[in-house]
Amino acid sequence: MSFLLPLKFALKNLSANKARTALTLVGIVIGITSVILISASGQGVKQFVLGQVDSFGSDSIQIEPKVPTSKNGDVGSTANNVQITTLKIEDAEATLKLANIKSFYAGSIGQALGSYGNTNKKIMLFGASEGAPAIDSGLKLRDGRFYSRAEDDSLAQVTVIGPEVEETFFGRGEGVGKEIRIKGKKFRVIGVLEGRGTVGFINFDSMAYIPIKTLQKKILGVDHILFFTVKMKDGSLTEDTVNDIRFLLRDRHDIEDEDKEDFSVVSMKEAAEMIKDVFNSINILLLALTSVSLIVGGVGIMNVMYVSVVERTFEIGLRKALGASSSSILKQFLTEAVIITFLGGLIGIILGFLISALASYAFTLLGYDLQFQVTWDGVLLATGFSIMVGVLFGFYPAYRASKLSPMEAIRRN
Repeated sequence: MSFLLPLKFALKNLSANKARTALTLVGIVIGITSVILISASGQGVKQFVLGQVDSFGSDSIQIEPKVPTSKNGDVGSTANNVQITTLKIEDAEATLKLANIKSFYAGSIGQALGSYGNTNKKIMLFGASEGAPAIDSGLKLRDGRFYSRAEDDSLAQVTVIGPEVEETFFGRGEGVGKEIRIKGKKFRVIGVLEGRGTVGFINFDSMAYIPIKTLQKKILGVDHILFFTVKMKDGSLTEDTVNDIRFLLRDRHDIEDEDKEDFSVVSMKEAAEMIKDVFNSINILLLALTSVSLIVGGVGIMNVMYVSVVERTFEIGLRKALGASSSSILKQFLTEAVIITFLGGLIGIILGFLISALASYAFTLLGYDLQFQVTWDGVLLATGFSIMVGVLFGFYPAYRASKLSPMEAIRRN
């Protein structure tokens, strides 16, 4: 009963001041919704990126060019407008001599105008060696076949296209066996990929795979590659294999000082750990920034509670004159603050779920396999923080109300 009475008074006062209660709720709702969305989007993006890394398997290692003067921070084929052209297909082939390497595929990217009849389309060209489907599990054929090592070596003008390219030029299921022109050269379509959507902001469904040597010699006019990926026989030997690859490439590139390496070697396992650490740090920072909105909401609660205490001074004095204890007055006003924050938290959580679901649906329509994941950790964090804000910011006004003497309170009126 000692709890029900303050609760009854609190609910009665809040219902009697609906507009004020609603305005106070808004700040809490915005803060809680923000916490839920930040948590859900952070988890969703992290899982999305990790999913792309996992498609290569934890037993894979990626090698890319790196500007020698940079340490391990600036990794990539270009930095400071300097292009690194020292990574070759021969480097990838040489790794097959290492005891723990099972297979590899080298890759490069270009762009060219594709045409069929009167239809023209800018196509992203992915030059890859024949081992790509064995390493990249996301690369699956719907129709036809992938090209062979012999076709790659002979600079064959064949292509495996994404479903969007097929639809644009031929219509669904009509691509295999047809010929399209890429940069004015005829390429025979030998396969069509299953829909994959957008990965790492690249739409694979509108891409055409061609043999990497064909891309190098007949389209781009280069002899270097952007990366190559190797598959290990034993994934438990990742660290040793990474070192073996580094020593092999340093020897092939005549590099003695490791700071002068013009390549980077990163295992998918290591990449996944780095991604997790980065996203966890970003989420903590964003949640810390978002919590400011909850603090602002808490200040709003404190102001409203002060106004309520002033308006109800006579009521407080009368209740105390009739025998109400200071603790019951404290409980009543504190209960009001907790109810406001709890309701705000509940509404914020519901809105967080709804907006997360809508955002996931929107990304699906755009071709991204990105799902905003509302976790119990995020919900508990939001709920706990909202109640804590209510207690902290509601306590002082409630305490002031409980300390008013009956005569002073009645006299003020």
